[in-house]
Amino acid sequence: MAGGRQALGRWGEQQAAEYLALRGYQIIGRNLRGAYGEIDLLARHGEALVFIEVKTRSSTSFGQPEEAITERKQLHLLHSAEDYLQAHPELDGDWRIDVISILRRRDASPEITHFENALGG
Repeated sequence: MAGGRQALGRWGEQQAAEYLALRGYQIIGRNLRGAYGEIDLLARHGEALVFIEVKTRSSTSFGQPEEAITERKQLHLLHSAEDYLQAHPELDGDWRIDVISILRRRDASPEITHFENALGG
């Protein structure tokens, strides 16, 4: 079953990358691993660096995909972004963390919801 979740996750990340590219984002990294976890996608949008968490589900039996972003996961995302920026000082300037929620429908296009600056104050 874990293989099925991983395949669904990879599919969702590809859908998110295509969605973002159509909206002017330049994908500059995928599945970046660090001390605090993984960053699914890293992109440039205008002058901003955008760290993107992708959550994909095949049904809403356990809620919407974005509901999987717990407080603990939010902290991991924030620490992962900060860790990445410390390791790459050449990437100065504005940055934010977005969440892309994808619901895979059997006989329809995926339902994609983009939460910009999802962890912003």
